[in-house]
Formats: sequence, structure tokens, C-alpha cells
Amino acid sequence: MKPILTGIAPQFVVQDVVKTAEFYRDKLGFELLGYFADPPVYAMVRRDSAEIHFGKADSDKIQTNETVRRGLGTDAYIFVTDVNELYHEFKERGVEITEGPIKRIYECTEITIKDCNGFQLVFGE
Repeated sequence: MKPILTGIAPQFVVQDVVKTAEFYRDKLGFELLGYFADPPVYAMVRRDSAEIHFGKADSDKIQTNETVRRGLGTDAYIFVTDVNELYHEFKERGVEITEGPIKRIYECTEITIKDCNGFQLVFGE
């Protein structure tokens, strides 16, 4: 029987895992799965089938993809079933929406947001 990949959980390296996990919970509607160590050095969140982990940075410098790929710096692309409804949800919660909803030439409608660390997330349908 062939193995089946059942999910992926990108890990963002951040200065404050608690602040970040709470942003994802309060602003983006994720469920907080837990913190690890005291003080926390790791956290996990999940919304539906999308899971993201946060690890504490060793320094004050955070590197987003935008810092090395100007204009193409998406840190995570998350597929959704109703991007327009998600747009309205995020707007009501005060999320920094930097683009969209916009229909791309590849037939996906997307919104782009920045999280509390400057990571760029694209939600596409």
C-alpha cells in the first residue's frame, strides 16, 4: 500500500511564540493546540486541516521570505473553500489584509495578509 501524506505544518521562527499563537487564535480563528516549555519556546495552532507551528528564535532577527524574495515572499499558501467569506471574517477581526480578494491568471481567487511578525500568508480558492 502506498503511503499517503495527510497534512503539513510549516514552522515559523518567531521572537514571541505566545504573542504569535494568540494572534493566530484571536485574529485568524485558529485553535491553540499548546505551548511547550516554560517559558514557551514552541507553540502549535490549527484551523480545520491547516496547522502551523512556531519556534522561538535564538536572536531578535526574524527572516520572512519577503526579505529574500522581494515581491514574491509568500511564507505560506493556504487553500480555502470560500475566500470571500474569509476576507470578511478577517476584515471584521482587524487583520492586515494587504491584497485581495483578487482573481489571478491561474484562476485562483486570493487574499494576502500579514501576521503580527510580518509573515505573508496567502489564502486561495
